[in-house]
Order: sequence, then structure tokens, then C-alpha cells
Amino acid sequence: MTESTSKEFTKDVKELAPEIDAVFGDLRKSWGWLLALGILFIILGTVALGMSVALTIATVLLFGILLLAGGVFQIIDAFKCKGWKSISLHVLIALLYIVTGAILITEPMAGSLMLTAMLGGAFIAIGILRIVIGFQLKNAGVGWGWVIFSGVVSLILGGLIFFQWPASALWIIGLLVAIEMIFHGWSYVMIAIAVKSRK
Repeated sequence: MTESTSKEFTKDVKELAPEIDAVFGDLRKSWGWLLALGILFIILGTVALGMSVALTIATVLLFGILLLAGGVFQIIDAFKCKGWKSISLHVLIALLYIVTGAILITEPMAGSLMLTAMLGGAFIAIGILRIVIGFQLKNAGVGWGWVIFSGVVSLILGGLIFFQWPASALWIIGLLVAIEMIFHGWSYVMIAIAVKSRK
């Protein structure tokens, strides 16, 4: 890099400084935490790659437990809402949560079919949101390409889920969650490094 090019680059960085501050805010002061979180996601995702079936069953069971707990708390809340005209619908929703949660806990294999379709939709939505975030970061000129790449990967994973469904419902949830965690971690690592380099 010539001296004139270096001066132009420094000038460009100084001109971009207000935009970078507006995009990153306090992240410039605590980039290390984001880096650590990214590394943690990469490690967890790598470990999960070898345990895709177990991760699939664990995901189904966890989702079932959350639904069951949510339904129970909603039933408890219903008893505190005397006089409310929509109480019967409130209780009906709670019962649906409880029944769905119980089915997922007792029949995790069947539940994985339903969750596979839901996960595909979630990955597609997450991918779109990450791409939007990447274009928001584009004005700052740092890290945006990695975020968009991560979003595209999430879109591809969502599409693969729908393409493979229902044959691979047992293992694909765990596998894709693991892959998604790895790319999510790398996007955080690259943002953290980009923020540090602009300090």
C-alpha cells in the first residue's frame, strides 16, 4: 500500500467514524464479549455435529416441556381472571399448549416431524432477518458481508429442511441446528474482529 493510498484509507475511516459509531453503539467498548459468544457458539455447534440424533430428540423434548409449562402457567393465570369474557378461550389455548407439550414429550419421534417443518420456516425467517441486518451494517463498511453470508446459509438450510422432509426428520433438526450455530458463531466472531479493528 503506497503512502497516498494509506492516507486516503485513513481519511475514509475518519469520515466513516460517525456512521460506524451509529451502527455499533456500545459494542465498540465490549467487542470481546461478542467474540467470546461467537467462539462459544462455534464450539457448541461443532460438538453438536456428532450428536445430531440426540440433539433432535433433546430439541423436541425441550420444546414439549416449554409448551407444557406455558400451558400450566396459563391455566393458573386463568383462575386469577374471574369475570373476563374471554376466559374460556384463554383456558382452551392453555389446554392446547398442554396437550401439544405432552404429545411432544411422550412421542418425540412424531413431534420431530412437526418441529422439522417449523424449524425450516424459522431458518428461512432468520436468514431474511440476518440479510436485512447485513445491509444495515453495509453503511459502516465492516462485517456486513459475513452477516449476509450467514443469512444466506440459514435460507439454504431452511430450504433443505423442506426438501428432505419427512424422511430425515429424526436427524436433520440436530444437524441443521449444529450447522446454524457454527455459522452464527462465525458471524459474531467476524463482527467482533471488525469492530476491534476500527477502534
